[in-house]
Amino acid sequence: MQLIISALAKKTRLLCLFFLLGGLTLEAKPPQLTPHDTKVKIYEILKAHVSHQHLSAPIVHRAIQNYIEELDPGKTYFLASEITPWLDPSQELLDQTLENYKQENFSLFESIHAAMVAAVDRRNALEIQLTTLPLAQNVLASEFKDAKWSTTETELLERLNRIKSLQLKTAEKIDPENKEQFFQRISKRRLSREAELLGSGASERQQVILSYVLKATSSALDSQTLYFTPTEANQFMIQVQQRLFGIGAQLRDDLNGFTITRVVEGSPAAQANKLKIGDRIIAVDQELVIGMDIVEAVSLIRGPQGSSVELTLLRENKEGETLKEEKIQVEIVREEIVLKESRFEVSHEPYGEGVIATLQLFSFYQDANSSSASDLAAAITTLKQEHNLKGIILDLRNNSGGLLSQAVSVSGLFLSKGIVVSIKDNTGQVQHLRNLDTTKLWDGPLLVLTARTSASAAEIVAQTLQDYGRAVVVGDPETFGKGTFQTFTLESANFGKVNPKGEYKVTRGRYYTVSGKSPQLVGVKADIVVPSLFSSLEIGEKYAKFPVETDQIPPNFKDDLSDVPFRHRASLEKIYKTHSQPIMTTYQSYLPTLKKNSAQRIKKNKNYQNFIKESSKEDPHSDSIDFFGKSDLQLLETANIMKDLLYLMKKPLTKAA
Repeated sequence: MQLIISALAKKTRLLCLFFLLGGLTLEAKPPQLTPHDTKVKIYEILKAHVSHQHLSAPIVHRAIQNYIEELDPGKTYFLASEITPWLDPSQELLDQTLENYKQENFSLFESIHAAMVAAVDRRNALEIQLTTLPLAQNVLASEFKDAKWSTTETELLERLNRIKSLQLKTAEKIDPENKEQFFQRISKRRLSREAELLGSGASERQQVILSYVLKATSSALDSQTLYFTPTEANQFMIQVQQRLFGIGAQLRDDLNGFTITRVVEGSPAAQANKLKIGDRIIAVDQELVIGMDIVEAVSLIRGPQGSSVELTLLRENKEGETLKEEKIQVEIVREEIVLKESRFEVSHEPYGEGVIATLQLFSFYQDANSSSASDLAAAITTLKQEHNLKGIILDLRNNSGGLLSQAVSVSGLFLSKGIVVSIKDNTGQVQHLRNLDTTKLWDGPLLVLTARTSASAAEIVAQTLQDYGRAVVVGDPETFGKGTFQTFTLESANFGKVNPKGEYKVTRGRYYTVSGKSPQLVGVKADIVVPSLFSSLEIGEKYAKFPVETDQIPPNFKDDLSDVPFRHRASLEKIYKTHSQPIMTTYQSYLPTLKKNSAQRIKKNKNYQNFIKESSKEDPHSDSIDFFGKSDLQLLETANIMKDLLYLMKKPLTKAA
């Protein structure tokens, strides 16, 4: 919970949703690990890492710290005195633990886990006491942001009481009529996670410990290097590909079953109206799922493409003035579900005799049937065919990245031939990724809209287009600041074939745009600042626990092809003879006016000023900001900037006498 509060501490109704879902457990069974497996994976990760190729005492220190925080992220189990010897270990203990790693001995982590088992027993006793206490008043999320470990049981009980009060405040905003059910759900997830930590026996508990050792050690190298359990690996691939094999329904755990809250258009669930929003699933293939963790239930429903699953549902039907619950059986054939609405959106608004289009891209994806570049290309082509397209706003807010190759392809929709991004790996070798297409799909006015939540591949596209002068970047003062690239042991081609011992992604190097700058830690700077809800939040790589340092390489506007094997260099030089992307100055003369006009509009817009004021508070009240969510103020202002730009570009320049 503390992580949720500190990372998103500014609310909106989305915050309530994250607050509610933050306690989801990850899987029912731990990965099939042995101490030898654990050592092998750790050294594989080290060998590939950009900065840390060898295990050291400082990394071990970080790993111990991470392990404790993995077990107790909200600081609601341990007391300070119980963990101080590990959080502030002696050099002798660090050296011994480092040697133990080499010997496949993880006894220190077993000791920490044993302390956690005792802390779980205490926590359950405190939960009983909580039911007799009056709830604390006037609790703010900010007080948990930098919370220290409690020093006494009394202090820990008070913290739990204040957290419960804060949860109640959240529950009332989500559903004021079902507060008790909300707390039951929170309790259920806590107990489920505790059961997983304890394991069903000594063997399973050791596997849990080893999986947490892998998590703690990998993330000690940097904030983007991660170990995934098999279930997490599958979830990660779904996020990257925005696709899965199942029925196409979203569920909510309501304790007495799993209520369908959304049906994906065109999915098996939507066909012939087999499932309806509000249906409650109580069994999957005759196996009762009431009381089961939602992750377990979802894993039962998902399965191989073409296989069938039988769902037992309870559906409410109205008969006259009364509601009757009907039990029905539904058989659905699993298919591939492509979450297109989570990929991109296209809209346009009239301007003069034409339109201004907004292309909102949520991730950089690619599969056998489509990709972010091909989908955007099709959208731009349609817009040009059906309208007099005047300008494009490429909206990369809330885009956390995806495939590097797609960042190159998307940039290529707006650029001629040239280097888009350069990568330098853990060996120091630099490789350039180029756009070799001769034709820009769109060479007209272009704005890129960003926020602090724009990261990774989104930053490549924004900064590359900015470097070449091809686009004006509008949005928060800077983006997330993730300028590193990772490799993942589970390739997309093997989706579904997850290693039962788990997978990992490791930071192999940094990337740089054509100017030689890396967005790592510093982000992409906006040409015109138009703040979002996230402007004042501590969001970004620079706020991560162990970020990789930033770096810079020489500019590469003139491509010397030095990274290309000599035997291929001559043929590539021929391709580069024409249509290379120049550095453009199209927008430079207009920027002062665009900045001035935008700043004046924002200053005079009381709605926007209230929005900025409210979003910058430590603990703004959710009700006061709901009003702003009814219109996308940042996008509206970006559209105004585009209109200014179109007007200025059409207006003839006056020459001084």
